[in-house]
Amino acid sequence: MRKLVIYLGLAAFIIALGHKYAGAQIVNGAYKRNDIYEKKPMPLPKVREADVFWSKTIWRVIDLHEKMNIPLYYPTHEVNGRSNLITLLLKGIENKQITPYDAREEEDEFKVPMTYSQVKEIFGAKSTTVQRTDFETGELVDVKVSGEIRSEEIKQIMLKEEWYFDKLTSAMHVRIIGMCPIREYVREGDESGQVQRQKVFWVYFPEIRPLLARNLVLNPYNEANQLSFDDLFINRLFSSYVIKESNIYNNRSIVDYLSGREAMLESKRIEEEIFNYEQDLWEY
Repeated sequence: MRKLVIYLGLAAFIIALGHKYAGAQIVNGAYKRNDIYEKKPMPLPKVREADVFWSKTIWRVIDLHEKMNIPLYYPTHEVNGRSNLITLLLKGIENKQITPYDAREEEDEFKVPMTYSQVKEIFGAKSTTVQRTDFETGELVDVKVSGEIRSEEIKQIMLKEEWYFDKLTSAMHVRIIGMCPIREYVREGDESGQVQRQKVFWVYFPEIRPLLARNLVLNPYNEANQLSFDDLFINRLFSSYVIKESNIYNNRSIVDYLSGREAMLESKRIEEEIFNYEQDLWEY
């Protein structure tokens, strides 16, 4: 009788152990990571108009060829549920999560909304009609073929941002207002191979922040230190250069009055002017 009780207890233990491991949660890694889809945008401090002592609007370009900006360009195809910035924005536009705005004719005031079809048309991904043979009847029929967006053509990102000095905190701050992908392509039939640049659309940055916060940037050096796209932009973990500042000369860009090395020095001068403004307010 005693042996029977021992055997029954051992059998119950083995069954319970089997159920435990059969229902074990699968963790794809050494430890369980937090669910990025529950992440919210980093909160920003509120700003009162009465506290803004000085402000300036500038436009800058993030060149995706630069090494520091590579995480914004790759992966060009989805890998383990992760995608690059432009693919993320295009998915948000297609799913009507975010609204694109017209970027033609220097329009950056977010006044003219666009549709996903219009975005595809700017990329040159127009729907075309081709003739194909019907396998059942053997006759030629017209078939509508939808063009594909070549997201790898986006090689630059333009940011519109406002720098301001808050007298309440006695510090200089910056807010990104909008983002505009820039497409680099060669015109069809152009034998010279000259690269053309085209602004595709504007998106209002505060509107896209929830989408950016729920998607991770791939870190090739340390997978334990993963940031969302929102973290990357808010913490300014990118390399860029200024191309325009708010001015009285018909809001002209630097390239309208300078070129080459002089244009690069002008870009640096604008950045140093913003930095020195805050420093000059202090007494040492």
